[in-house]
Amino acid sequence: MLEAIREKVEAGERVSAEEGLFLLREADLLDLAPLAQRWRWRHNPETEITFVVDTNLNYTNVCDAYCGFCAFYRPSADDPSAYTYSVDQMMEKIGAAAQRGVTTVLMQGGLNDALPFDYYVEMVRETRRRFPDVTPHYYSAPEIMKMTQVSGKSIAEAISALKSAGQRTLPGGGSEVLSNRVKAQVSRLWPKAAVDDWTNVHLEAHRQGWKTTATMMYGHLERDEDIIESLGHIRDVQDAAADERGGFTAFIPWSFKRENTALASNVPEEAGPNRYVRIIALSRIFLDNIPHIQASWFSDGRRPGQIALHFGADDFGGTLFDENVMLEAGFYNRTTVEEVKALISEAGFTPAQRTTEYEIIKRFERESNLNPVVTGPVAAVMDAAP
Repeated sequence: MLEAIREKVEAGERVSAEEGLFLLREADLLDLAPLAQRWRWRHNPETEITFVVDTNLNYTNVCDAYCGFCAFYRPSADDPSAYTYSVDQMMEKIGAAAQRGVTTVLMQGGLNDALPFDYYVEMVRETRRRFPDVTPHYYSAPEIMKMTQVSGKSIAEAISALKSAGQRTLPGGGSEVLSNRVKAQVSRLWPKAAVDDWTNVHLEAHRQGWKTTATMMYGHLERDEDIIESLGHIRDVQDAAADERGGFTAFIPWSFKRENTALASNVPEEAGPNRYVRIIALSRIFLDNIPHIQASWFSDGRRPGQIALHFGADDFGGTLFDENVMLEAGFYNRTTVEEVKALISEAGFTPAQRTTEYEIIKRFERESNLNPVVTGPVAAVMDAAP
């Protein structure tokens, strides 16, 4: 099986679901590195690793989805720790981020029935008006579905209105694992519990020329087959975007953080770095039609993120100056632009700052006075450069 997969990867051919399952379950981890790197170099032949200077802001934590994996949401506005910020209050937060050099704001929030559709549109419009150099990377697919619910608009109408206000990209949140079996267990209520909802939002965004990302949160109630199903679904959606201006720019996996969540009792141990690196490599091999795989320093730690750069990833995510969702799950992690550049250099690559749509803003010199993360024969196996 491994030799057949090697031949396919070398020829630039697509691996099957059965072969993907083999890579996830049975292949030696180090055997995945050269296969993943072969696809990485095919898509991105430069030795650069990109990152974006961004922040993650939340406008409300009131949410009616009751997701078992989430420690962030509050079920009612009457909860003493619940909040919903006005557009002007969010503009103050964005202004503070812009002063720190942020070029992208990733904004997401709970599914709050009290917010009218105009609230979301005004958020985009005001961001574009007040901060023309900041990209509004707003609203996951479930939030778009909530907009359709409160307004009576179709998905196409909602996305068109946001586009008219100045939005052009959409984050991939809300996917968790794209298996209805899994989603029914971890997210009890519409619009979080159906794969088709997430899919239809991204399909329509691609039709209207938007660039979006795809994500996967693993390490909770899924089986190996569910991971392959999720990756296959993402690959199919990208195939459907082949004739559109839009499509997925990147795939971003991260592991479930269990503290303070309802699922904690069902997940006695979080997935570790070996699983993370394997998922990164599998994703790069399986998702042959997606240009970028993101290895996040944030979600699974700095060192696993660096190692993942030798297992097929070509992007190091964002600085995420402000982040509250994982913080509520007991996971605190922060960085600076200088540290991100140093981490990329230490991993043996050249850092480059990008936009949300992966256009290079600035290239930096690799710092050569740092000790490499991967050395010796293992490094030779991992690099697999053309």
